[in-house]
Amino acid sequence: MNPSFFKKLGPINMGSINSVIECQTRNIPDNEKFTNFIGISNANKNSLSFLYDNETFSNDLSDNVALICSEKKAKYLNTNQKLIIVENVQMCVAKISNIFYRDYNPFEIENFKPPKIGKNCVLGSNVTIEKGVIIGNNVRINHGSIIKHNCIIGDNSNIESNTVIRNSIIGKNVSIGNNTSIGQRGFGFHLSNKGNDYIYHAGRVLLQTGVSIGSNCTIDRGSFSDTIIGENTFLDNLCHVAHNVQIGNNSAFAAMTGIAGSTKVGNNVLTGGQTGIAGHITIGNNVKIAAKSGVFYSLGDGDSVMGNPAIQKYKFIKTYKKLYGKK
Repeated sequence: MNPSFFKKLGPINMGSINSVIECQTRNIPDNEKFTNFIGISNANKNSLSFLYDNETFSNDLSDNVALICSEKKAKYLNTNQKLIIVENVQMCVAKISNIFYRDYNPFEIENFKPPKIGKNCVLGSNVTIEKGVIIGNNVRINHGSIIKHNCIIGDNSNIESNTVIRNSIIGKNVSIGNNTSIGQRGFGFHLSNKGNDYIYHAGRVLLQTGVSIGSNCTIDRGSFSDTIIGENTFLDNLCHVAHNVQIGNNSAFAAMTGIAGSTKVGNNVLTGGQTGIAGHITIGNNVKIAAKSGVFYSLGDGDSVMGNPAIQKYKFIKTYKKLYGKK
């Protein structure tokens, strides 16, 4: 099931794109139309995507996919590739995202189907459940929580008080603590002296079976892909998961762990409290990260690290003893 959380405005023609950005085109006729604006990993025929200068790419990209990129990046792409060449990719991504998508307005939401609530559910006082929501059986939603339009909550899940859930699909046996926000827009924008341009976040949050989220956590929805937390993964209180992050199964993150955008985390990963993980990196399986570590680079399977910047645990301990003695 793929519920609709946003209004898709495509197809968008090249003329509309030219009206909001300055660009040069390659292999794109003036009457070209694009059905979607999407991340490159999900790009398909007649879609528009983008590549930043520091991103890797596949040389076998379909010629039917048009890419926004810099002139520098264009030199490394197939000469048959459809390109929109710009000076500032992030600024153009922000502007173009907002002509492909918008929020549903209140009138449109009101025309969605009434919420569907399963058997043996318990709703606390002042709970708000908007149109289009589907709630499974034996679900408890406590006082003051808000479930925004078209969200799905699986059987036997428990939502504590004053939590807000939007743009999300939640599996079975999921537990979410008090005062937690799930599915809000991520921290993606272009900084400008003339006013910052937000990137429209058209992704979702997917919480798989058995996930547990503590109190006062925030999990941002994806921008051009989904934010995903795998089965039986637990987040302690005060954790933050940014847009497009993908976390595997059976992992656990202690309080105040923060994971920056578009990072991929494997299975059976453990972090201590106040761990910070940078964006756009990969953390392998069976990794252990000590408390207050700062992880700036990808880690392989089985790594055990500590420190800021994080290095291999035994190297850190050896260096520490050498500098400070055996305290």
